[in-house]
Amino acid sequence: MMEPNLTIVIPCYNEGAVLHETMNQLDALMKRLIEEKLISNRSKLLFVDDGSKDDTWMIIYKAGLRNERIRGVKLARNVGHQRALLAGLLTARDRSDCVISIDADLQDDIEVIREFLLKFTEGYEIVYGVRDNRETDSFFKRNTAQGFYRLMEKLGVSLVYNHADYRLMSKRALDELSKFEEVNLFLRGIVPLIGFKATSVYYARKERLAGESKYPLKKMVSFAFDGITSFSITPIRLVLFSGLIAFFISLVFGVYFLWLKMYGSTVTGWTSLITSIWLIGGLQLIAIGLIGEYIGKMYIETKRRPKYVIDINTYQLPQTAFQSTGSKRFNDENLNMNLTQFQK
Repeated sequence: MMEPNLTIVIPCYNEGAVLHETMNQLDALMKRLIEEKLISNRSKLLFVDDGSKDDTWMIIYKAGLRNERIRGVKLARNVGHQRALLAGLLTARDRSDCVISIDADLQDDIEVIREFLLKFTEGYEIVYGVRDNRETDSFFKRNTAQGFYRLMEKLGVSLVYNHADYRLMSKRALDELSKFEEVNLFLRGIVPLIGFKATSVYYARKERLAGESKYPLKKMVSFAFDGITSFSITPIRLVLFSGLIAFFISLVFGVYFLWLKMYGSTVTGWTSLITSIWLIGGLQLIAIGLIGEYIGKMYIETKRRPKYVIDINTYQLPQTAFQSTGSKRFNDENLNMNLTQFQK
């Protein structure tokens, strides 16, 4: 059996502080895997620059001039981690037998990539990297993350517990992934829907090499909410259920107040009235807001806008064409010129 052609996809956003070390570690790993004949010598590292504002793209570009295994995709603007990751996966699939996605901070243990490949040779089309603990997380992040997975399970969404976006996918799995056309991406929920033979590999997550996390609290909350509203209509049903309960409670109290009125035991006051108005009004606003969130997602989906726009793609260039830019002054115009010539 021939060694599989592997591409490791690394989405990057303002990762200049950590990128050199990430490249060195992943390149050294690929050399070892090639020597062990687990992957072919045509395997690549594909870095996706998600509209970074620092020197991330310059580092990727210059590294590609020196190392034939390193390639890059530059997106026209920042589109977010999930879309940048999808851009890398779909760019790599035509020239790869399997693709592994990993974050640039290398908190995920790269040594288990060897186990990913062994599982792939056993016939698994999808291999999930799953954290065996969350000791490196803060108390708040650890508990909120675990609560999110439990909530998603209660809502009927199939997720791999403690799995982020560290996974291997075969070319066939990526072909099927490309058929999912939703704009609101939540890959952790989409990938299990493919249904191909899958397994998990467990590892211990490490501390970030350098730089800052690109997922502060605000982004984590937004990401979690996207996952919930993209894969479950249970919140809408909960709103309906709450409305029905409030309606029946109001009927009971209506009968009770009518009974008090008939027997002359009513006490005038505004406290109960104001409380009930605020309660019902709050429930209505929550319901309207939640329904509006779903309608907003439907509105975005119906526009069918592209998920990302690729500005520069060196992954598709032959090495000779890419190296020809090395003697020129570094700028995007030179690289675009080479891309145009290659496409012709």
